Amino acid sequence: MHTKSTPVIYYEKCGNGKPLILLHGNKEDHTIFNKLISTLKNTFTVYALDSRGHGKSDSTDEFHYSDMADDVLRFIDELKLDKPCFYGFSDGGIIGLLCCIKRPDAFEKMIISGANITTKGLKPLIRFGSAIACFFTRDKRTKMMLTEPSITISELNRINCPVLVLAGEFDMICEKETRLIADSIPNATLKIIKGKGHGDYVVNSDYLKDIIKNYIL
Repeated sequence: MHTKSTPVIYYEKCGNGKPLILLHGNKEDHTIFNKLISTLKNTFTVYALDSRGHGKSDSTDEFHYSDMADDVLRFIDELKLDKPCFYGFSDGGIIGLLCCIKRPDAFEKMIISGANITTKGLKPLIRFGSAIACFFTRDKRTKMMLTEPSITISELNRINCPVLVLAGEFDMICEKETRLIADSIPNATLKIIKGKGHGDYVVNSDYLKDIIKNYIL
């Protein structure tokens, strides 16, 4: 049983309109969305967060996706956001799923990309390479990726907000896993993006601007 702390979560806010939370992946921070935000800020009030132990947020002794989901829910409560929309990339997508499992009415709509629900959802070469890297670096964020998440189908079945599930055609997540996520969420839509990998259409890119606008608005 891990102990839970409540670190200070850094975020940047800009724009006007419907509230939209953006959450980055493992060992990244909110700045991966700078180009995307520049195209969304005229349509949404964008909140770009740094997960605990990332970017300018407080550090933490342990990393668990469940704690990070609690951080997002606490953020929503403290800012009194009324059912914001959410986009999460990679680890951010995992955290978004856990937010909806913990609190089914947390978001009006959610978009996730490159997310997995089990460690076996990572392609074998990715798992092997990450394990080697973790052995040498002892990086706790990589360790989390190798030991978590463990989200069940029955938990996905309980998510009741509309969800757009994205992945690249050449993603580091097995396509079978992506399809399983979409099939298990009652009100989900699946989109496999042809010719794209895991993060090339997300990191420092505005490729998602129309996908996000068309799905949320």
